[in-house]
Amino acid sequence: MEATIYKQLVGSLMYLVNTLPNMCYEINQLSQVMVRPTKLYWRETKHVLRYLRDTSQYGLWYKNIEGVKIQGFTDTYWVGSPSDLNSTSGGIFSIESTIVSWYNRKHISIALSLKEAKYMAVSQTTCEAIWMRKILVGLFGQQMDPTVICCDNQSCIKLSENPVFHDRSKHIDI
Repeated sequence: MEATIYKQLVGSLMYLVNTLPNMCYEINQLSQVMVRPTKLYWRETKHVLRYLRDTSQYGLWYKNIEGVKIQGFTDTYWVGSPSDLNSTSGGIFSIESTIVSWYNRKHISIALSLKEAKYMAVSQTTCEAIWMRKILVGLFGQQMDPTVICCDNQSCIKLSENPVFHDRSKHIDI
């Protein structure tokens, strides 16, 4: 297969990731074989192009609202990478019902339990929320409603609500 044409095509698709968050995973997978693309990846790339053609009329709708309320969601895949045992976490932020930011990152340190991995993901999401709030206050110059971050692990929620010293979590990076 012609690698140069494949590289140009996947490079163009990478540019679209900024506006199409639902395509991040697929384009990431396609970009991992840019040196020697096979017929299977050419077929998958054509499938992505057909999907883009058929969904080009869809988009995000932003409306002017009085109080800006950011809501965040986070989840973790514990030991997501078997080669180095690091967990992977992802998060999204929405204003009203419109997604405005998202991320998917590998953790820097190794978590010894699911609770620790979730706690590190919530911490990462909180940092992202603080950054986003600063940006929005700078843009709009108005007071914002509190930011709610949703997590699906009760032990992580209890750990984050009680900031006292915990013997079981003292090794987590500050």
